[in-house]
Amino acid sequence: MDGGHSLDPGSPRVLFGAEMRRLREAAELSQVAVASRLGCTQTQVSRLEKATRTPSRSDAERLDRLFEAAGGVSFVRLYQHIIAQPGGPVWFRDWAEEVEPSALVLRSWDPLLVPGLLQTESYARRIFNLEPRATPQAVEERVEARMRRQQILDRDNPPFVLVLIDAGVLRRKVGEAEVMCGQLDHLLEVSERPSVSVQVVDPECLPGLAGAFMIAELPNGQPITIHADSPAQGHVTNDCEFVASIQERYEAIRLWAYPERISLKMIEEVRREWT
Repeated sequence: MDGGHSLDPGSPRVLFGAEMRRLREAAELSQVAVASRLGCTQTQVSRLEKATRTPSRSDAERLDRLFEAAGGVSFVRLYQHIIAQPGGPVWFRDWAEEVEPSALVLRSWDPLLVPGLLQTESYARRIFNLEPRATPQAVEERVEARMRRQQILDRDNPPFVLVLIDAGVLRRKVGEAEVMCGQLDHLLEVSERPSVSVQVVDPECLPGLAGAFMIAELPNGQPITIHADSPAQGHVTNDCEFVASIQERYEAIRLWAYPERISLKMIEEVRREWT
């Protein structure tokens, strides 16, 4: 049990953590000693063992080198079982499970769609339904995962969420008109929260054409972390040069954003068009 959520004792992530702890204790290594070999913190090792953190492929490879397949355990194979689990790609799960929930400030830019944190269930379902080879079960699992992500907005102390969206997003038809009306209503409602700001960006903003991204400011002096979108796989990093590049791009896009009061009027006007 961690953070109020029960964990499936048979899940690949729980098995990964259990084997990691078993082999660490058999080798008489502390969590700190393993952390130094993995290039992470003792807290992260603890979370791996408790299955509250998703391991990366490099975690698995380093553990295999450390324990040298003791008892026939292959952490890379266990990792492969983890990423085969439903609920969204594993590279995004690290962001959704670790970065977003601990962020103090989240800045996002999306030139094509309403960002996931502010999507309605109907809007998200329509997007996932049109994914290549989407099965009904996979669609529902991804919708549920998206709705769970949004729970951070309902916390007593939610992150400050600053959203920039291209003006074209308001008129890009995702599902029937009813879906679009519901989505724009939701944008207007969520904008009333003191922790959420939504600004519409002029469609002539060329710096935004490079694609969607999110910037997370984290507590305790942790480095700013970026999630940059691509069709196949998102990129999560705190590399200084990459972060600086994305922050500069965000500021360049923000120069093309309408003030929030005007942005909300624009959303209201387009909402009436969809009626």
